[in-house]
Amino acid sequence: MDSCVIPLRHGGLSLVQTTDFFYPLVEDPYMMGRIACANVLSDLYAMGITECDNMLMLLSVSQRMSDKEREKVMPLMMRGFRDAAEEGGTSVTGGQTVLNPWIIIGGVATVVCQASEFIMPDNAVPGDVLVLTKPLGTQVAVNAHQWMDIPEKWNKIKLVVSKEDVKLAYQEAMYNMAMLNRTAAGLMHTFNAHAATDITGFGILGHAQNLAQQQRCDVAFVIHNLPIIAKMAAISKACGSMFGLVQGSSAETSVCVCVCVCVSLSSPLLSLRRPAGLPAPGAGGSLLC
Repeated sequence: MDSCVIPLRHGGLSLVQTTDFFYPLVEDPYMMGRIACANVLSDLYAMGITECDNMLMLLSVSQRMSDKEREKVMPLMMRGFRDAAEEGGTSVTGGQTVLNPWIIIGGVATVVCQASEFIMPDNAVPGDVLVLTKPLGTQVAVNAHQWMDIPEKWNKIKLVVSKEDVKLAYQEAMYNMAMLNRTAAGLMHTFNAHAATDITGFGILGHAQNLAQQQRCDVAFVIHNLPIIAKMAAISKACGSMFGLVQGSSAETSVCVCVCVCVSLSSPLLSLRRPAGLPAPGAGGSLLC
């Protein structure tokens, strides 16, 4: 499961909790803080939980940074994390800060809730449709953006993509990663989702395989359509086996929730009117016996 579920002794309640942390991915410290918070909360959202009671922030300050760099960068990361938490209806009440060779940011998200407030990820049935709530390709976009300043790496992809394409893809990836999956968590209840998982470090294939193995019914996931940020598939192909985006092995960060829903409800879900800037969900596959 994306989060641990611990039954409590009193009142039929459960403690649901998750933690995650990673290294900076983007150049903007504020956006990096938002992405880190969204990434932590996404584990709760993947279980259909829309409310978080409390968050802790985990922060590692690099020993290699000058005092001036620390004073400028770290408060921006912390503010981004706090702002994303507030957007998710929760707050950061504590955490831990350490000195380390690397910058690391992450956190812990905790909620106490009733069984009706979360969806266990084990009830998918043959005939369900897999819906992805955001496009894939964040790792490719972030790396390609870094390569614009590294000639030997840029030369590998310059024939399939322009620098303007990469800048646009990087911006889309950054804002997608910073966008909370809270709306998706609510829609899981509206459309009676049978199971879900968020797609992160193991790529769509790794997480889908893990989700399929958890199901009570004997099912196989067939992935036949992947929503991908424009031009990222071409970059991945040009780089050989480095990313494996189309093959499903490319790592992602704070991206989509993969939701299993009844086929009769998938079209209404996909056709929902979306707020400005919210990426379109996409049908990614189906379930077979």
